[in-house]
Amino acid sequence: MNTSYLFLAEGFEEIEALATVDILRRAGMAVETVSITSDPEVIGAHGVTVVADRVIADIDAGTAPWLILPGGLPGATNLAVCVELVEMLKSQVKAGRCVAAICASPAMVLGPIGLLKGHKATCYPGCEGACDHPDFTGQPVEVDGQIITGKGPGFTFRFALAIVEKTLGKEAAAQVAGGMLLI
Repeated sequence: MNTSYLFLAEGFEEIEALATVDILRRAGMAVETVSITSDPEVIGAHGVTVVADRVIADIDAGTAPWLILPGGLPGATNLAVCVELVEMLKSQVKAGRCVAAICASPAMVLGPIGLLKGHKATCYPGCEGACDHPDFTGQPVEVDGQIITGKGPGFTFRFALAIVEKTLGKEAAAQVAGGMLLI
């Protein structure tokens, strides 16, 4: 299985990033964290420092099944201004591969670059105005084609399990959820 990437920017939401990586790895998916700068150490929105597996200059996302964006502020803002990441996201969707974003990132990163057009999406309440997208539903998680979006930190497990389900099927997602005592 090819490696998926979860991108970390200064001010990322720790729960959304680390719980998502944890759940995907429990499912047996190959996923690495990626700093969007040349420094592998990234400080989250609540002061937790994470050492990313890779830095953005060292990855080739051309075969990644998933590009994943946690939210958080100013994390989502920092992701949105990373030119390399924006180009990777556009290429990913154009190639028919999957993108997932949670919290502020659907509205602040995916929306402004046109990746939500024609897709239902959800985001953190109050972030909807960051882009012109009429189809924010307010649901905990939206799965629409190759794009999965999540509402915020409290729905991180559902968000990550949706990625597992889309990749490996319902049974695999249920097995991970059961092992975590979620069901």
